[in-house]
Amino acid sequence: MKEGDMEFLTEIAQFEASVDMEKEYRIGWSWRHVRIWPATLSRLFKDGYLDNVFRSNSFTGYKLTEKAKALISTQKQETSTETQSVVPLNLSDDLFRDIIGHEDIKDLLKATLLAEKPVHVMLTGPPALAKTLFLWDIEQIFGKQAIWLVGSATSKAGLWDLVAEREPKILLIDEMDKMNAVDMAALLTMMEGGRLVRAKRGRELDINNPLKVIAASNRLEKLSPELRSRFAIRRLNPYNRSEFLTVVKGVLVSKEGLSDDLAEEIARKLDGRSQDVRDAIRIARLAPQVGVDKTISLLLGGEKNAN
Repeated sequence: MKEGDMEFLTEIAQFEASVDMEKEYRIGWSWRHVRIWPATLSRLFKDGYLDNVFRSNSFTGYKLTEKAKALISTQKQETSTETQSVVPLNLSDDLFRDIIGHEDIKDLLKATLLAEKPVHVMLTGPPALAKTLFLWDIEQIFGKQAIWLVGSATSKAGLWDLVAEREPKILLIDEMDKMNAVDMAALLTMMEGGRLVRAKRGRELDINNPLKVIAASNRLEKLSPELRSRFAIRRLNPYNRSEFLTVVKGVLVSKEGLSDDLAEEIARKLDGRSQDVRDAIRIARLAPQVGVDKTISLLLGGEKNAN
């Protein structure tokens, strides 16, 4: 097998998995469908990786052989094993260091991330707490093994195709209460047994990929009882003033790369104006253009609230 042929076979397998080979492609697919040059397909055919199921003057139809499918399956298992081997077996004590308090939730999430089998966790509570910060920290340490989704921006194709293509170990969902009903239904089967099924004309998926779901939601009432039952639900309580200032400074230094002095200035001037960490991040990003005071005025307007 030449270099690059495994990639071609994988692309072909993904195409065959996405269509109805028994009906719409019963005479096979052509090079135009998979966008692989005829000469390459001819070589793969001669090597026994493709069947020529139909031939005419204007069309040559191919499909993968059992030999090719077995090779792809073996490669997939090896890749999955390699991916799992890089999952941190011992999470650093520094994980969640930028999050003040919530020690019991930190312990729960660490145990969840280390567990051999999936346990799903839902963080809930009012906006401007540390829910998103927890998801950020998990994404940073797990990298490509984690997929970050925002509920208000997901779509049917996006959720299914991302999971099918990347086969993540962890699915991070922010603003889950804003996710559409179709995506929530898809999560039910994924969370129960790791199976992802989509039946739609011209596009079918049926894969098995056990994963862990860590989600954040401001409200739970929009989630179905069936979906809520699949989560261990923990509520975050609001920060007090001192904790909030510490959180803001920690986030601006660790996530936005600000100096301690500038982070301290933004936190102090934001005190009494907002309890949302996202406001601090926006100020940090705009302050180099017009200064901290002007940025706060432009973003928040009005006068500082009385304490």
